[in-house]
Amino acid sequence: MSVWLPTSPCTPEACTGHEGRAASVPRAVLRLTAAVALILIGILGAPPVRLLPGRPRQALVRAWATALVRAFGIRITVHGSPGPDGGRLIVANHISWLDIPLVAAVLPSRMLAKSDIRGWPVLGPLSRQAGTLFIERDRIRALPATVDAVTRALRAGDRVTVFPEGSTWCGRAQGPFRRAAFQSALDARVPVQPVRLVYRLDDRHPAGAPAFVGDDPLTASLWRIASARGVRAEVRLLPRIPPGRHAGRRDLAAAAQTAVTPETAPPSLPGIPSQPTPPSATDKDRAKRPAASVHHWANSSPAAESSFRTPS
Repeated sequence: MSVWLPTSPCTPEACTGHEGRAASVPRAVLRLTAAVALILIGILGAPPVRLLPGRPRQALVRAWATALVRAFGIRITVHGSPGPDGGRLIVANHISWLDIPLVAAVLPSRMLAKSDIRGWPVLGPLSRQAGTLFIERDRIRALPATVDAVTRALRAGDRVTVFPEGSTWCGRAQGPFRRAAFQSALDARVPVQPVRLVYRLDDRHPAGAPAFVGDDPLTASLWRIASARGVRAEVRLLPRIPPGRHAGRRDLAAAAQTAVTPETAPPSLPGIPSQPTPPSATDKDRAKRPAASVHHWANSSPAAESSFRTPS
């Protein structure tokens, strides 16, 4: 594993327990069956759907993604308005592979995901059909091409979703936003849309079942989510950051993370740090160079050896 890969201290043992009600085995099996059926429909239907005009295509994607999230028994609550159409960089905190259809249920967009997903069963073909942009996280030399690809998509009027933490966290803590992707918004001169994702139980406590962290197998995550009851996903669409407000990617990333970080952090788990302070926009940054320099830089310090499982 490259020392430059973003990591998280969250582990399945510490983070993914479900403290709420449990679904019966027949109900969980029914949920998984419905979800797999919807994914297969998505794979088969993606090519013709991509040929549709923008608004009908987005409406179908929203309906499909909403149905997929609901198939797992998860209710969705949306705060805020999606706003006008047009290219924008959507940035959100990262908790689970479920974040991808959850964002699509509100703001259909192209996703930036790690290249490993292309080889995943079922989800791999679906991501390719959906126009996902892939990044080779363990090859720092591939970063310039990724930034260029995202920039071209934004200039073409696409919405692109990025999870700047680079790794999934449990939701009780949050990682720093990596800055490279924000260069695409600067180069394309498009707004940045911060989005805060939260999974809660009916009693408003954080839900652990959706978390997909560490070396958690995908099959275990699917069964854990399907077996949980009383989970609600909250999507909070925060005010967009207009182009030109911040001249550099460091300041832009700091502003986006400040927006996404909740004012009151949820209780932390043993061994998991609480919400970190967003990076200061005034601290010395040895990598703060002209815009083009992002093509030669990914991070300012190696990550500690820890969990690195992330769908994007």
